[in-house]
Amino acid sequence: MIKFLKNSIGFLLVVFFGFFILTILYSEETKQPAFYPSDAFENVKKYEPLISKELAEYQLEEYTPLVLALMQQESKGVGGDPMQASESAGLPRNTIEDPAKSIEQGVKYFQKSLQYGKERNVDELTVIQAYNMGTGYIDFIVKNGGKHSEDLAKEFSMIQVKKQPDIYNCGGDKGNFRYPYCYGDFTYSTKVQKNMNSLTETASAKKNDQM
Repeated sequence: MIKFLKNSIGFLLVVFFGFFILTILYSEETKQPAFYPSDAFENVKKYEPLISKELAEYQLEEYTPLVLALMQQESKGVGGDPMQASESAGLPRNTIEDPAKSIEQGVKYFQKSLQYGKERNVDELTVIQAYNMGTGYIDFIVKNGGKHSEDLAKEFSMIQVKKQPDIYNCGGDKGNFRYPYCYGDFTYSTKVQKNMNSLTETASAKKNDQM
């Protein structure tokens, strides 16, 4: 009798654990995130109508994807100053706390950089880099061939670092990829360009899915 009970309990345990394992496997197979990854640009895309509206004030609506790519690089669309535009308005970093005002100021500064870049006959990558390094970068590029390069961005950065080494020192972190070029991000325009390409690819994929 005891042997029978032991065999019965053993059998029930095997059945129980087998059912438990099958349940876990089924749950893992039916999880959707593995098949439907989140959109990395979800946060910035919600600001697209407002960005387009602000650009329309300057007849620059065609630059909407570029400004979206700028915002993605600045903040990924998060926070009260998603365009990181406070400093371009002469304010301390993150002073602006209203996304609408951030976009208004960010677009205003972009328009200023774009217009100045066209007047000085530089390439678009220089204008993009100027959003990060200031319009002084445009003047620097004019004196150095008229076209942006990461080497020139490094050179400009170092000029600014030497002016204020106590401020532009990457927080003393020599492991920072920018060090010692701690003024701005010399890879900024490259990153924004990649953001634009990703946005275009995402839009094309979505359009194909809807066809």
